[in-house]
Amino acid sequence: MHIRPIRTQADYQASLKEISVLVDMDPAIGTPEGDRLDVLATLVQAYEAKHFPIESPDPIEAIKFRMEQGGLGVKELEPMIGRSNRVYEVLSRKRPLTLNMIRKLHHELGIPADVLIA
Repeated sequence: MHIRPIRTQADYQASLKEISVLVDMDPAIGTPEGDRLDVLATLVQAYEAKHFPIESPDPIEAIKFRMEQGGLGVKELEPMIGRSNRVYEVLSRKRPLTLNMIRKLHHELGIPADVLIA
């Protein structure tokens, strides 16, 4: 098995093509093809993390996304944020999230705390 580091965009594209072929083969774990797929996937993941980093979402956008995802309205956020006027203030960025709000939103909606703190 001869595998090289992924240093250029051309290396990256070639690795993606090879991964596609290997995935279509559906190799068993522990076989030479399965090991090659595992190593290539790890190299591609490292290359993507370095060259295409994903930024954390905006806290308010994360709340709005979770509201949309769960079909939640302002009323459902009141136990976590406060009265409806406070919810509107937070969602319009006129009032910052407090530590208590962050804890409740994290616990009740499952939004990662590090996203809400940002």
